[in-house]
Amino acid sequence: MPREAPYLEVADSLRARVLAGEWAVGERLPSRAHLAEEYGVGRNVTQRAMDRLIVEGLLEGRAGSGTYVRKPRERMRMVRSRHRERRGGSPFRADMKERGSAGTWESHSEARTPAPAHIAERLAIEPGDLCVVTRYEFLADGQPVQLSASWEPMSITDGTPIVLPEMGPLAGKGVVERMRSIGVVVDTAVEVPRPARATQEQANLLGISLGDLVLEIERTYYDTEGRPVETADIVVPDVRWEVAYEFGIDRP
Repeated sequence: MPREAPYLEVADSLRARVLAGEWAVGERLPSRAHLAEEYGVGRNVTQRAMDRLIVEGLLEGRAGSGTYVRKPRERMRMVRSRHRERRGGSPFRADMKERGSAGTWESHSEARTPAPAHIAERLAIEPGDLCVVTRYEFLADGQPVQLSASWEPMSITDGTPIVLPEMGPLAGKGVVERMRSIGVVVDTAVEVPRPARATQEQANLLGISLGDLVLEIERTYYDTEGRPVETADIVVPDVRWEVAYEFGIDRP
């Protein structure tokens, strides 16, 4: 059986020692030079091993100080369901209110943005067709919860009071309620969740580490005729949230 790469063996050993309590939460680990000597490997091997445990969320590096055992973060549940779209207003704000938190967000919209090919395919429009793209940073009690980039075809909303999602009389009310105000009835949402690693930009905005696990959710809303009216890419930090899906059962 092939032998594991040396850094993986060191990572496995360090992980076991941390979980066994050899170093307490918040305690600094020995230097990589010390660990390299202890394990009989090069410093680059211990550095790669520590980097792996940082990505896993077990350790954290502090610039100019060293590597420490990371404090476990409480992981909360985010439930996505048909019910959340029927409450009116912002589903996110309602979700956070149920948890006893104040849900807020920061956003920036750009109108007349040509749709890239992958977005055009999701919206059943031509590449280059004009859209409004809105980028969100969602917060709970001032702490980052998730990111989202939303695309809406201007062929649907242009010339209406809702062309910019966060301006006008229905600002912040959510896609379903906003679309209903112009006679577009949304009745289906399709979500495709995929695991990923945080990019540097995502890590900076979410207050997590580069490479931390995130859940990327590709969501698209459809009207009663099956026409896509909005699509979004949502990013949820796995270290803080687990995402659960609730399904309604139709009774005979």
